[in-house]
Amino acid sequence: MEAIARGRFARFAPRKVNQVLGLIRRKPVPKALTALSFVTKSCATFIGKTIKSAAANAGDPEAKNPRLIVSGAWVGQGPVMKRMRAHAMGRGATYKRKTCHLTVVVSDQSARGGR
Repeated sequence: MEAIARGRFARFAPRKVNQVLGLIRRKPVPKALTALSFVTKSCATFIGKTIKSAAANAGDPEAKNPRLIVSGAWVGQGPVMKRMRAHAMGRGATYKRKTCHLTVVVSDQSARGGR
């Protein structure tokens, strides 16, 4: 059985979220949540909430079933907010506030051939 959870319009840069996702792909859900508790990036709480939501969608509201694994986790770019900051000689410098869309897929190990 497979379950999906999506976190959308999060105020994190997609490249930085993808760094943390590399730590949890293909891991059991309890081990992935434990690993996220030691990551110092601010997006780790957002990723943890999305994993818990996917586990709850799979029928495990406590996210303690070791048979559930994070079979897929990817991040895409969301809309970019353009902002201005004061710059030299009365000009304005533009910078971008990036957002991301996170998708997490959890599945049973039995559905993957018992690996």
